[in-house]
Amino acid sequence: MSRALSLFISSPDTHSERRFDPHITVLQLKTKLELITGIPVDNQRVVVYDADDAPQPVGTLDDDEKQLGFYGLRDFQVLKVEDTNPSVTFTGQLTDVSKVEKFEISDEQYAARQDSVLAYKQRHKVGRFAPKEESAAAPVTVDIPLGARCEVESSEEGFHKRGTVRFVGQTQFGTGGGVWVGVEYDEPIGKNDGSVGGVKYFSCPPKCGVFVRPERLQVGDFPVEDLGLDDEEM
Repeated sequence: MSRALSLFISSPDTHSERRFDPHITVLQLKTKLELITGIPVDNQRVVVYDADDAPQPVGTLDDDEKQLGFYGLRDFQVLKVEDTNPSVTFTGQLTDVSKVEKFEISDEQYAARQDSVLAYKQRHKVGRFAPKEESAAAPVTVDIPLGARCEVESSEEGFHKRGTVRFVGQTQFGTGGGVWVGVEYDEPIGKNDGSVGGVKYFSCPPKCGVFVRPERLQVGDFPVEDLGLDDEEM
């Protein structure tokens, strides 16, 4: 059983790290890449780079019948998937906002609206509109034990951000003070390794750490889930 290759997949609309069996053919790889990038197999041109910012490619996977091992691919190389017919698949247009008409409003018009965030804050005396005596609120305390399993809220339906609490307390970053909770995610979907601004608050693998406010997470019996970040054939 051969060891799977860890490769970065890059396209006009996506960028991710995946794992592939070196014995699969280029055609089998392209079939998998269609699910990742949205580019049809027949329209794919797969170019190999040593890094995202490498100025020149080191090769092209141009023979659909050859196995990946034939090209001597190495871990953490980049496969840039180009769309040879973007007019059909609209590649890149999902992330191009240059042609989107922008809605603009003057400061005076915005201040006159009654359905804006500004109007809400004024009505409910929130933020800078709060009475002076309410601005000096008592320090917030939280009861979140270290080592507890937790789930951080996500805007993506069905996507669970689960991990373990590694830090609870004050930090040197952020505005307004208050308590931050450091979480070690089960998968590399975070932002750091437990360090922010050169200060180490806890230790975890790169991109597995994140800091959130207490109200953004829930502590409970949350088992580890497989998010399907690996794409490996055995």
